[in-house]
Amino acid sequence: MLIHPQIQGCVARNCHPLGCRAAVQQQIGRVRAAGTFAGPKRVLVIGASSGFGLASRIALTFGAGADTIGISFERGPSDKGLGSAGWYNNIWFREAAEQEGRVAINLLGDAFSNPMREQAIAAVRQHLGQVDLVVYSLASGLRVLADGTQVRSTLKTTGQPFTGLGYDIEHDALVAQTLPVASEQEIRDTVTVMGGEDWQVWMQALQQADCLAPGAQTVAYSYIGPELTYPIYRDGTIGYAKAHLHAAADSINLQLAGIGGHAWVAVCKALVTKASTFIPVLPVYLAILMQEMKARGTHEGCIEQMQRLFSDKMYGARGVVADGERLIRMDDYELDPALQAVVAERWSHLSPATFRQLGDIAGLRQEFMALNGFGLAGMDYQAEVSLEMLQTLRP
Repeated sequence: MLIHPQIQGCVARNCHPLGCRAAVQQQIGRVRAAGTFAGPKRVLVIGASSGFGLASRIALTFGAGADTIGISFERGPSDKGLGSAGWYNNIWFREAAEQEGRVAINLLGDAFSNPMREQAIAAVRQHLGQVDLVVYSLASGLRVLADGTQVRSTLKTTGQPFTGLGYDIEHDALVAQTLPVASEQEIRDTVTVMGGEDWQVWMQALQQADCLAPGAQTVAYSYIGPELTYPIYRDGTIGYAKAHLHAAADSINLQLAGIGGHAWVAVCKALVTKASTFIPVLPVYLAILMQEMKARGTHEGCIEQMQRLFSDKMYGARGVVADGERLIRMDDYELDPALQAVVAERWSHLSPATFRQLGDIAGLRQEFMALNGFGLAGMDYQAEVSLEMLQTLRP
């Protein structure tokens, strides 16, 4: 069969499995080109199949020679479709890692659940003994609590409604979007799903099971952004969740003191991920930012961010490089005042007639499509793909 992209709004409804392989190989190639570094050798990645989590796993495996266990909630091919991009990312990553002689275990299931924590602990004991690093990179809109209660996150602002121009990837058009004001319950629910509580539960479970090596570290990912994005992010429900994540890092850091370990939050730059393109208005900021950062030679995708995080900011010659609030600032290039002045100026002139000139819309679309295996150089998208072959693949 031939596979063509199916986009609805800012969500991809399908993927190209072989294109996902090309995308994984592309990221591996970029890590190899950057060179090796002395990083952790035994790593657990919670949320490992796309975006920051996948890039972390690739950077650590092919840059530092790490053995990894990755947890993700993905679906394979069935009568309902070809399966998710993350399903195939897991497969192609494992195959490439094993060819390097590395351990690469994929665990599929709900990372919020106690059964998955038990499964992960068993896998760590069997395959790694202990871990030197835990990467927490979950991005989910739903969390099922231990008692079966379903809690959903909400993408809303607080204080006053916010209206701005968003980008509809499906129709390749600028559209007006409004973020309504969240209720107190919606804020609490978003914190429950996207805050630091689950990260802390994971670290407690791993430590109690003696799965953390002496000096083990853990890192979770966050975003702050410039002032013009505050109504969308920092002052929105997601911003409350990230503030909770930052506070959890301090608690986990105290928890790990007994084994000489540390917990960190890496504040990343705005990047094209499945989660970020779904946030109203943010893709337009991304396009403007990408155009200016490319012009300055400072643009980074997920893989470049993660490679620099581990090789330079966490495991480089200087040790962990963090600010006074113990945040590892990977948004240092993005928040350059001169760059942000240009971005703000372009943002102020944004309109349906100007957005293609003011932002790198083509680059935004290309990175979005690549997340799902489309638009990759060297891929023959007119070639037939065998469903029978896909059904033989296992993560």
